[in-house]
Amino acid sequence: MTRPMIEVQDLVRRYGGTAVVDGVSLRLPERAFVSVIGANGAGKSSLLSMIARLLPASAGRALVDGLDVATTPGDVLARRLGILRQDSGVAARVTIRDLVAFGRYPHSRGRLGPADHAPIADALRFLDLETLADRFLDEVSGGQRQRAFIAMVLAQDTDCILLDEPLNNLDMRHAAAMMALLRRAVDERGRTIVAVLHDVNFASCYSDLIVAMRDGRVVAVGPPDEIVTPAVMREVYGIDVEVVTVRGYRTVFFYR
Repeated sequence: MTRPMIEVQDLVRRYGGTAVVDGVSLRLPERAFVSVIGANGAGKSSLLSMIARLLPASAGRALVDGLDVATTPGDVLARRLGILRQDSGVAARVTIRDLVAFGRYPHSRGRLGPADHAPIADALRFLDLETLADRFLDEVSGGQRQRAFIAMVLAQDTDCILLDEPLNNLDMRHAAAMMALLRRAVDERGRTIVAVLHDVNFASCYSDLIVAMRDGRVVAVGPPDEIVTPAVMREVYGIDVEVVTVRGYRTVFFYR
């Protein structure tokens, strides 16, 4: 494994007396696609939010590229780490171009300069949004809108990107296209991507590393061949599945 881009040390998040993330420690490599899987309530989104400093940790710490997220100035962290949450909170009457430009805020402070236009144009081109750039978000499909949000995060030009359920509300075709784009961002742009995913088969096909969680704890960490097994799936999801290899990728099936 290469040097860690993200390091999590005994991270805990409590609500009252309940730990939703319970003593998680991880070392996630740079220039890799990492999927975080697990059942609802496993602590996946809370873990991502603490790494991004959107939630304070009750105990432990998280480091991004060696920087402690709890103590690093926000403008410094925003140039190393981008995040896309499930609920973006962006108004529908924003054009795709303006949305992507928001990603430059850590660099421009709202005043776009010559150094900002190239990353914006590059992100629009990479996500195949150039012809839609002047359309409003409520004038495009759900898949196109999701690509626009990913473009916004790419325009931020950080080494590390955290994505909380980037396939949310996408059909199979658009989900596959999104995963292919994210894989390209790792392979062609050298990004580190950590994504919370509910679809184990997408995680199996596109990930370098999978983190499997249950009840706030990490059950297993490893490449897809080690994680996508009947035994691990049983431990993570509590159901029996069949795992077969299709075109070199492990695929999960379950039956009634």
